[in-house]
Amino acid sequence: MTRAFGNRPPLRPSELLIPTPAGLYCPPADVYIDPVRPVARALITHGHSDHARAGHGAVLATRETLAIMALRYGEAFAGSRQVAAPGGTTRIGEVDFRFVPAGHVLGSAQIVVEHKGLRIVVSGDYKRERDPTCAPFEPVVCDVFITEATFGLPVFRHPPASAETAKLLDSVRLFPERTHIVGAYSLGKAQRLMALIREAGYERPLFIHGAVEKITELYQAEGIPLGDVRKIEPGERKAEGRKALAGEIVICPPSAIQDLWSRRFPDPVTAFASGWMRVRARARQKGVELPLIISDHADWDDLQETIREVQAGEIWITHGEAEALAHWCGTAGLKGMPLHLVGYGDEGEAEPEGKPAEVAP
Repeated sequence: MTRAFGNRPPLRPSELLIPTPAGLYCPPADVYIDPVRPVARALITHGHSDHARAGHGAVLATRETLAIMALRYGEAFAGSRQVAAPGGTTRIGEVDFRFVPAGHVLGSAQIVVEHKGLRIVVSGDYKRERDPTCAPFEPVVCDVFITEATFGLPVFRHPPASAETAKLLDSVRLFPERTHIVGAYSLGKAQRLMALIREAGYERPLFIHGAVEKITELYQAEGIPLGDVRKIEPGERKAEGRKALAGEIVICPPSAIQDLWSRRFPDPVTAFASGWMRVRARARQKGVELPLIISDHADWDDLQETIREVQAGEIWITHGEAEALAHWCGTAGLKGMPLHLVGYGDEGEAEPEGKPAEVAP
């Protein structure tokens, strides 16, 4: 049952948002949210490539997300762009849209959709744990909550990120002659890890793969304090330069830790920062010596907590462990519905088993 937030009778949810092959479609406004193919008008929750694609006629997103899309796809990534003002409402047709922080990466937002007394929240990807590089998640009471379920199984309960960061720094102190190479997704995870390392008191330079450089510079330009960050130059991995990187921390895309690139450092310790590192077999499969369970997605407990907080009677699940979370919703007296949307989960922690999130240059 839906709950009216205005004086007019509420719509049915399927009249306001419809799952389509292109993504979630809002007929009264004629817009798509996070479409997976080019459309005339798109609203984008965040800058990861499985949600933010180039080629749309017009894009509405937060200022930071628009900047990330321009950096990744070029200034002509869309026919036109519009900034969603923080806390403000944008009316398209007769539908009101608000962008509310999602806590996933810089600029990430939930999109609140309201029309004729019905409120649906499209959360995109989100997490509840504190992140020094982006605004925290804000729960919004609604009729229908649309959620991911990347880590929607009871086995996925993430430890505090600060404790996992301490594991990395303990290893650096224990093995001062070895380079610590940490795989971290280039947008969001790498910068969050840098910020956590700084908060833990580490003051030495942090070295990065070239694929991480431009996004890191954008974060720094946005005022995120990451300290002294240096791009690895080709000569530093040759015999004469390798010795200087002994004992240092190098952050790179996940694919690079399995590439020849990583084996040219002094006796490297390979680490990987991801929620998937909860599964030890996965860490072994990827050749990870130091698994770090640091996730930018809600874990099993936080998914449940969020669903309780938003008080929605219907839960729509976009991707991840949708069937498991839908089953839990049923036990909690809620209507859980997997949407089986195709195209999400191709970047970051949601990448399919065995598929690298990025290809290192």
